Formats: sequence, structure tokens, C-alpha cells
Amino acid sequence: QVQLQESGPGLVKPSQTLSLTCTVSGGSITTRYYYWSWIRQPPGKGLEWIGYIAYSGSTYYSPSLKSRTSISRDTSKNQFTLQLSSVTPEDTAVYYCASITIATMTFGSWGQGTQVTVSS
Repeated sequence: QVQLQESGPGLVKPSQTLSLTCTVSGGSITTRYYYWSWIRQPPGKGLEWIGYIAYSGSTYYSPSLKSRTSISRDTSKNQFTLQLSSVTPEDTAVYYCASITIATMTFGSWGQGTQVTVSS
């Protein structure tokens, strides 16, 4: 089973770009079994799906965040990265990376999550 680990700064200033990396072990991000996704949970709220990158490198984003979101990958490092631009305090959340099993379109493995706070 694959394992995922998020990394990145815990504090970002308003209007800047949030950047997080997910390192995958136990499987390749180019495998045709999974999509690789980002999800977040603001304080006191439910989970919000942000987007995913496919084994081919194509991407799909939540319509509500699409204009500010970019997900990319580094296959040599088996990592994928989230960039969220023009952040505001409303982007404060615990950010998770997770695999999506393509056959069932269900979430599989999750990272432990990383807290990101947007504040000056």
C-alpha cells in the first residue's frame, strides 16, 4: 500500500502563494491505478476537495478553486505539488494529500495532514 507525506511551510502571508509537496512511497505516481489528490479541512468545517493529477500528468480542479490552483508533479522524486495563489485567511486549513483508486473512484491512502495558517 502506498504511503504519502505532506511537507511545506506552516505559515503563509496573505496574497502569497501556498506551496505544498506530497512525497509518495510504496508505489509510483505514474501507475495507472491511482489519481493523486489534494484535500483540505478548514477549522470547524468539513473536508474540501481541491483537485488531482493523473498518471498521465493531466489535472482536474474543484471549480471553486480552479482559478487559483495548480497541481504538478516530479516523477524523478515521486512527488506531486500543490500551489494555491493569492491566499487569504480563509485558506487556513489542514491540507492532506491522498490517493484515489481509479477503479472505484474512492480515496485510498492519506497523508497525516499539515496545518497551513494564512496570517500576516
